[in-house]
Amino acid sequence: MPAKNHNPISPRPDGTRQLLQGGGCILGSGILAGILLLTLLGGFSPTGASTNSGWFALIVALMCIPFGSLLLGLGVAKWLRNRRAR
Repeated sequence: MPAKNHNPISPRPDGTRQLLQGGGCILGSGILAGILLLTLLGGFSPTGASTNSGWFALIVALMCIPFGSLLLGLGVAKWLRNRRAR
């Protein structure tokens, strides 16, 4: 059984920080694109966005929000597991 790293100064890197940062940035980008779509880029109707830039913001929001949420959720789960393991 491998020994656990009990050194609080330099913990073993396992990708938790990268998952949290990446997931937060991607989720934030998607939320920002959605807010811009609703406020500055003409909004949307049941048939889609009303401008070309609105369509781009809608596509970015629909890609980034689910993917960023999954990455952020995975990062939080790893952070909780690492916290419990100490």
